[in-house]
Amino acid sequence: MRALVQEIRYATRSLQRNRAFAAAAVTALSLGIAANTAIFSVVNKVLLEPLPYPDPGRLVQLMSTSPLGDQVLVSVPKFCVWREHTHSFESMAAYDFASPAVNLTETDTPEALQTARVTSDYFHLFGAAVMAGRTFTGAEDEPGARCTAVISDRLWRGRFGGRRDLVGSAISLNRAPCKVVGILSPAWKADGPVDIWLPLQPDPAIADHMNRLHAAARLKSGVTVDMAADEVQKTIRWFSGEYYNAPLLYGERFTAVPLRDGVMGNVRPALLLLTGAVGFVLLLACANAGALILARSSRRAAEIAVRSALGAGRSQLVRQLLLETMLLALASAIAGLALGFGGVRGLLVLSPVDLPGAGFNGSAIGLDWRVFAFTFLVSLVSGLVCGLAPAVSASRADLMVLVKDVPADSGMGFRRGGLRAALISGQIAFALVLLAGAGLLIRTFVSARTENRGFDENGVVTAQMSLDGPLFEQTDQTAEFIGRVEHNMKQTPGVAEVAATSSLPMQPTLIMPFTIPSHDQTVVGLYHGAAAWRSVSPDYFAAFHIRLLRGRVFSRDDGVHSAPVALINRMMMKKFWPEIDANPIGDFIIINKGPRRELEDLPRQIVGVVDDVREAGLNRELALYVPIAQLPDGLTARTHRLMPLIWAIRTTGDQVSQASLARELQQTAGLPLGQIRTMHEIVAASSARAQFFTLLLTVFGVVSLVLAAVGLYGVMAYSVQQRTREIGVRMALGAELADIRSMVVWQGMRLALIGIGVGVPAAAALGRILLATIFGVPLLDPTVIVGVAAVLAITALAAAYLPAIRATSVNPCEALRR
Repeated sequence: MRALVQEIRYATRSLQRNRAFAAAAVTALSLGIAANTAIFSVVNKVLLEPLPYPDPGRLVQLMSTSPLGDQVLVSVPKFCVWREHTHSFESMAAYDFASPAVNLTETDTPEALQTARVTSDYFHLFGAAVMAGRTFTGAEDEPGARCTAVISDRLWRGRFGGRRDLVGSAISLNRAPCKVVGILSPAWKADGPVDIWLPLQPDPAIADHMNRLHAAARLKSGVTVDMAADEVQKTIRWFSGEYYNAPLLYGERFTAVPLRDGVMGNVRPALLLLTGAVGFVLLLACANAGALILARSSRRAAEIAVRSALGAGRSQLVRQLLLETMLLALASAIAGLALGFGGVRGLLVLSPVDLPGAGFNGSAIGLDWRVFAFTFLVSLVSGLVCGLAPAVSASRADLMVLVKDVPADSGMGFRRGGLRAALISGQIAFALVLLAGAGLLIRTFVSARTENRGFDENGVVTAQMSLDGPLFEQTDQTAEFIGRVEHNMKQTPGVAEVAATSSLPMQPTLIMPFTIPSHDQTVVGLYHGAAAWRSVSPDYFAAFHIRLLRGRVFSRDDGVHSAPVALINRMMMKKFWPEIDANPIGDFIIINKGPRRELEDLPRQIVGVVDDVREAGLNRELALYVPIAQLPDGLTARTHRLMPLIWAIRTTGDQVSQASLARELQQTAGLPLGQIRTMHEIVAASSARAQFFTLLLTVFGVVSLVLAAVGLYGVMAYSVQQRTREIGVRMALGAELADIRSMVVWQGMRLALIGIGVGVPAAAALGRILLATIFGVPLLDPTVIVGVAAVLAITALAAAYLPAIRATSVNPCEALRR
């Protein structure tokens, strides 16, 4: 123990005498450790920590898969079939957090409440604690049951003043009474800022095949996820039998996955990609520090030879040299922990999206034993990686160094020079892979942003409004209300167009099956296909500047008592009327044909074709548009229950503020508004998460570029110092300054070109395999690879040129005296 303490003291004094070296090594390692700590703190919270529910290991999410991808949202009929025909689960629940807000109409000034609709087992499944009252019973979750509600502690205290008698009494929701049966404990955190929970009341008799629900279940004891997935898949025969016209995708299967996998969605592969990226950064930092340590050990050749001559064994020399490296790694761990944690909190605060489980702006991310243990382990491994090879190499003491005339040249054998060269080439290869990945993502998102979306978002303000309730169950009532609001809002100065719609471009919408009577063969059951469906008011296309290609758009005459009409987009026209001279105008289409007459639409005549509009995920899809004033009454009531009405207001300039528009719209409609956003914000939010991951990957790429440049500069500067005598001899024999510079620059560029040569195929392979899988980038862009390689080559040239300038300043007389 005493010997170890003495060795630690010696290592500390040795590093204190070489503070510049110690600072450079700690800086390089701390950057790598900081990047790894930052990403691990997110991975720890999002992927590793248990979900905050009772016995989370037995919770699964029920979903479907197909060759087109995973579908985590399911329909009511699927949930009902799973609940009835499976025996692997103790309990099962469905929940919809995208439900439209309900209006609290206790006073003359309605208030919009964030709403979730859940089945009766939801609260038990997720361990929701009730502060007062109870949750829903099975009878209250039956279709047609009277309205009951469970409210949050925040709503109870903030809106109702903490009234003790609220449980059991009725409140007014959408002008109708609703009984409050329970108040949730503030200790239970819901998935989102929900004010009130209402029974979902799933009706298996309604052929509502819109995928809008999450479905979760708890496994019975002894049942594995694979066993449950097999049983869920077998229910597809009951689903197809009971809903013979259900639109199933080609190759669609039912399955069950661990709930964490379903909740994380595409976050998991993206986080794993970033984890691999920071692993590259750590390797770069270790290579950089290793090159510095190797260079320093070469300078200490005489010291090591003296210690060996005095009896120090090789193992003792390795231990001493490795101990110095571990002290550097420990200092780097402390700096990296602070830098990494502060950096990730700053990035998450700047991030426009919230990662699942990370809390708002990363508020749930903190330092726990996992983060400390990970940082300690990373620093330990880093110290071993960057110190072991130099320590073993330096411990090969050459006693002839003590009698050589040129001790400065000692330690510059092929083995050590080759190791430093390999480290630098590896750094450049890793840097190229990271920069190429970041560049590919940036190029993809820039292209998506600059490509024509099919609509103009400039100057458009949107606002949500709930129409769920008895006042808007009839289509003619809804149409009259929308027409009145649109007419009055157009009188507002600065307002050019006002329109209403069931959903906006770039946001999810209903997917409705359709049939075309003039076409013989159907594709899916009774249907020819399914398309994104929107009910819109006549000015919708003018508000978004969506181009009309054929026919006409809707008019005020397309009302309840006129012939039903529809519009389709260009993609749908090309798919179902592919002939050059084919014209869909005048043809008929039937939407949502099924056994429920109140939801079945009448045959509609196609009166126009509009341009394609980019939908959710920046994709183009088949699209159908129908007038709001022509929906069947049953579909109107159903739509209002499932989604809010959305207003789109196009302004003529910046003189109209968003706040004044919201006040005017709320006063005109007499109903509260939900979320208010500009279309710029909606467009940005559609790709915000992927852009955040791109930002992180770019940051790591830039860090790797800096590390590679610094590493190359350090090796070249040390090489020039070691070759001072050789350079002096060359200059004394008549070598030109340009020749000396070319020699030094070429030595550095050779290392860089080797690294680029290794990095290009690695970047191409990883780009195709990882980025295409995670972010949907279909092809590798050679422009990005060439551009990144050029940047690295220029950076390497600059890093090698500075030592070359220093080499030409050598005085031959002084060099020959060494």
